[in-house]
Amino acid sequence: MRIAFLTAPEGVEEVELTEPWKAALEAGWNPQLVSTEPGQVQAFDHLDKAGRFTVDHVLAGDTSDAFDALVLPGGVANPDALRMNERAVGFIRSFFDAGKPVAAICHAPWTLVEAEVVRGRTLTSWPSLATDIRNAGGTWVDEEVHVCHAAPGTLVTSRKPDDLEAFCAAFVKEFAA
Repeated sequence: MRIAFLTAPEGVEEVELTEPWKAALEAGWNPQLVSTEPGQVQAFDHLDKAGRFTVDHVLAGDTSDAFDALVLPGGVANPDALRMNERAVGFIRSFFDAGKPVAAICHAPWTLVEAEVVRGRTLTSWPSLATDIRNAGGTWVDEEVHVCHAAPGTLVTSRKPDDLEAFCAAFVKEFAA
């Protein structure tokens, strides 16, 4: 299974990238780092610069065709940048249009709001996104992990890095289904 991990060139929360990546590898899948720019993405540990990771695939009008599922790591700056990029928003929307599973953690649901795929869905996120999710027609819940099977496709969401173990277990289970 080929899994897209979509990040902006800077601002992804490192642990929200590396732990789900490790879970995908342990499941025997092929994770691919997708970004809006070539080269490397700069990860952060909260506000401090952390590791750099090499981009495998640069968005250029892509759809979900080359991938089986999508993971959206958080960090505040990462989804804020992605939601302002038409290619990234279109890429995210294409997974929902195709009914493919998506997982998003922390602030990543901002991109789901921008992609207009939240209406009628129940999800969790970093608490400060609750109003944005409700205003976009979604139902926000304060849960460690939430799996929404509203058609089309499955959406797995979590609140924060402390929820990573549950998040990884849930998206691996759902993506494998």
